[in-house]
Amino acid sequence: MRNDLHRRRARRVLPTMLLLAVTAGALAACGDASTPASSTSSSSPTPPAPAADAPASDSPADAATHMVDAGAGRSLAFHVTPGGPPAIVLDSGGGMDSSYWDDLVPQLAAATGSTIITYDRAGLGDSDEVPGAWDPQSAADDLETGLRALDVTQDVVLVAHSQAGEVATYFTRANPQLVSGAVLVDANLPQLYTDETIARLIALGTPQVEAAKADPSTKQNRQLIATAENYAPMHQAYHQVTWPDDVPVTVIVAEKTPFDGLPKDAQRWRDAAAAFVAAGPDRTLVTAEGSSHDVPIDRPDIVLAEIETMVAARD
Repeated sequence: MRNDLHRRRARRVLPTMLLLAVTAGALAACGDASTPASSTSSSSPTPPAPAADAPASDSPADAATHMVDAGAGRSLAFHVTPGGPPAIVLDSGGGMDSSYWDDLVPQLAAATGSTIITYDRAGLGDSDEVPGAWDPQSAADDLETGLRALDVTQDVVLVAHSQAGEVATYFTRANPQLVSGAVLVDANLPQLYTDETIARLIALGTPQVEAAKADPSTKQNRQLIATAENYAPMHQAYHQVTWPDDVPVTVIVAEKTPFDGLPKDAQRWRDAAAAFVAAGPDRTLVTAEGSSHDVPIDRPDIVLAEIETMVAARD
């Protein structure tokens, strides 16, 4: 029952977050996309004090919840399913907390024997909120703080959906020795954020942002407001960021993309992903056939398979 309710909640939240938090939308040309190096299609800071354990209210049954001191009087919730290396870290998209991965965690643990870590970014789930604009670099710092508190200092396979692609990019650039590989699931990629795209997204997202400001009672609405607050300069900077060449990465693109029903924009989204893959070595492009932007729910088999492949490749 809980998972069914979660799926309905995800379907409701994602459209609201679409224009700003969930996607960078390919509404403007992102440049010519070269043929990716490898392409397949699938059908089927200073370390804080030690983390304190807390009851795992929303995490999978075998997971332990650790409340990590992130400084400035705030805590972050990390949920750990014990196992061996590598540590597989799952980061959810805009407006979604760690429960987004509840169905996949036990499957991953059984298939890989790995430690599985999910967490709530600041302001979501059981993690404390941070006032002001959302900043993916600060979010990446939070992730580093949490992993170091858990004594995870090497051999991480990072899995990021949607908005979390921004966090993953900054985290991996700052910690290339820590990340053994990454799987980016229909993720926000730097190639998408041209000045024209940013301006269009701000204009298109204004009604949703204004509606959120009129009702800031929910965490999702507050996160949307925070994402919009510094949107243009934040994404102008992100547009210049590159993925480290020495960290292998698989990019999963949803067949329907976040722009189902808008063929031109959907193609630009796919082209941007292809351009990202073509821009460096050890990058693979996979299409999640039949899936919406919500790939982990629509096609968990593909996400699971690509994580398993990345784990095996890193071995």
